Amino acid sequence: MIDISVSGLVKEFEVGKKILDGLSFQVDQGERVGLLGKNGAGKTTLFKLLTGELHCDEGQISIAPGKGLGLISQIPVYPPAYTVGDVLQTAFDKLHAMESEMTRLTQQMEGDSDPALLKRYGALSSAFEAAGGYDTATQLNKVCNGLDISKDMREQLFSSLSGGEKTRVNLARLILEDTDILLLDEPTNHLDLRATEWLEQYLDHYKGTVLAISHDRWFLDRVVRRIIEIQDGRAEFYQGNYSFYVEEKEHRYQERLKQYEKEQAKIEQLETAAERLRVWAYSGNDKIFKRAQSMEKRIERMRTTDKPTKERRLDMKFGEREFRGDEVLTIKGLEKSFDGRTLFSGVDLQVVGGERIALLGDNGTGKSTFLKILLREEPPDGGRLRMGPTVKIGYLPQIIHFSHPERNLVDTMIYGQDCSTQTARNRLGAFNFRGEDVFKPVSALSGGEQSRLRLCMLMDEKINLLILDEPTNHLDIASREWIEAAVEEYEGNLLFVSHDRYFINRFATRIWMLENGGITDFRGTYQEFTALRERAAAGKATDTRAAVRPPKPEPRKRRSGGTKDLEKLVAAAEREVARAEERMYELEQEIEAASSNYLRLQELYEQRQSLEDEISALYARWETLAAELEEAQA
Repeated sequence: MIDISVSGLVKEFEVGKKILDGLSFQVDQGERVGLLGKNGAGKTTLFKLLTGELHCDEGQISIAPGKGLGLISQIPVYPPAYTVGDVLQTAFDKLHAMESEMTRLTQQMEGDSDPALLKRYGALSSAFEAAGGYDTATQLNKVCNGLDISKDMREQLFSSLSGGEKTRVNLARLILEDTDILLLDEPTNHLDLRATEWLEQYLDHYKGTVLAISHDRWFLDRVVRRIIEIQDGRAEFYQGNYSFYVEEKEHRYQERLKQYEKEQAKIEQLETAAERLRVWAYSGNDKIFKRAQSMEKRIERMRTTDKPTKERRLDMKFGEREFRGDEVLTIKGLEKSFDGRTLFSGVDLQVVGGERIALLGDNGTGKSTFLKILLREEPPDGGRLRMGPTVKIGYLPQIIHFSHPERNLVDTMIYGQDCSTQTARNRLGAFNFRGEDVFKPVSALSGGEQSRLRLCMLMDEKINLLILDEPTNHLDIASREWIEAAVEEYEGNLLFVSHDRYFINRFATRIWMLENGGITDFRGTYQEFTALRERAAAGKATDTRAAVRPPKPEPRKRRSGGTKDLEKLVAAAEREVARAEERMYELEQEIEAASSNYLRLQELYEQRQSLEDEISALYARWETLAAELEEAQA
């Protein structure tokens, strides 16, 4: 059964500029479809057409009869006195109406034995129970817990919430309504990792149809099974998730490019033949002249094929300062409280050269505060922090501020980077600020564009510790890939906060999970970290806060053109082995000292077993890296 059918859809906002130009597709019942396209391609416009907020200029839209359709980004207006709890209760309006009628019928039946009343009550009671009318409180608590909507928050006025909080509440309301068709417009934008994972699990069991716009590539891989990409107002289809889409898109591009090059070679061959025929036709042979004309018409018909294009890879690279020494950052006993609530305490961490660390945690756990302490913008309540003497920090904050937002982009670059006008325009062009856009005031840029501009300025500075706070927020997929390309080229130390699991898994070689007032320190990729968490949740591990290490991770793919990265990784692996061996020596001393304390010995023996496993993994990683380095130097 078809839930959504779109045929020949045309929509233009400016005369002659069609944002949708004959768009056609269908979505079957129960399908999970991702809707992709550049910013401005018409994705949100399509959603507004589907919900009836906008009307198309041409074409037809059909929604399956009787199917309820809900749009996440569309936040209804509620009475000023409505609390968050009142908004959530609107999801049960039909059930409340049924309950009211059942109450009224009960009162009527006390003085009236009419069989029709009893029959109506019976039908209502069955429908009420089937729709979960007796379990609304359980459903409400389950959804609110998953999306981190606390009891205190439910008592707040809905109008007092931030835009992100309103979106989260609206998502909860639609889930509670059990809508048949969900239109998700960037559903993970205002969710932390835990809430996003909860949403993915909910959608795994959701029986309805999902059509999602998202720049969260991990979410797309987990949730969708088909991709519709809007290009030049029309639809192109991919039968798979996001990872399949990326490979298939590149494959189609290469096939089209081969076909185009083959046609160009044929055109060149025909042009040479036509020119030769024209030379021969000068002798007055009309037949040869007509053959030349016919060949030229054939060439013109072949010229209608445009050369296939794709997003060009931008030439971006961070300016890097040479790093000397092993020490990047040492933290001892760090603690911080806010409004009487302890964010973290007793934090002991050490960072050495070449590490790439993801700082993760739920919203409100103190990630940004932790970064501000590292940047000396916020004092800790206790503990100490020491940076290496040659460390130079570059920082991209989550919320971008410019001291002179009235300046245009070129002037902002000239004053901020002390460069010429041409250099400023070249650098802006590398970040896709071109033409008249460079003369816009900074205040006119979107949040994502301001992040891109700040990154453009940051990449010119000589740094060796790059700190990023939600670097991919508000960016489309193409912009995220530009940033990732720059980070991939960067060889210094990296510390970042992000909810973008695709970004986290690509770059993190170490995870700091801020939770329960402390930091879990895990050396390994995000996938390895989540796998350990899942084993712990299943009862196969007891404590993820312990000094555990994953199986040998695959080494990062090294770039061609040198062994600098591998040398750094080998040196870092050697340091880790040395530190682990030192800890083993200290542990053996403790075991000797505790020879008469049975309980303490049991505890120390367990620690030694864990440390032996860790040392084995570290040696294996060091041997692998050393072998790769030897091979690369050969």
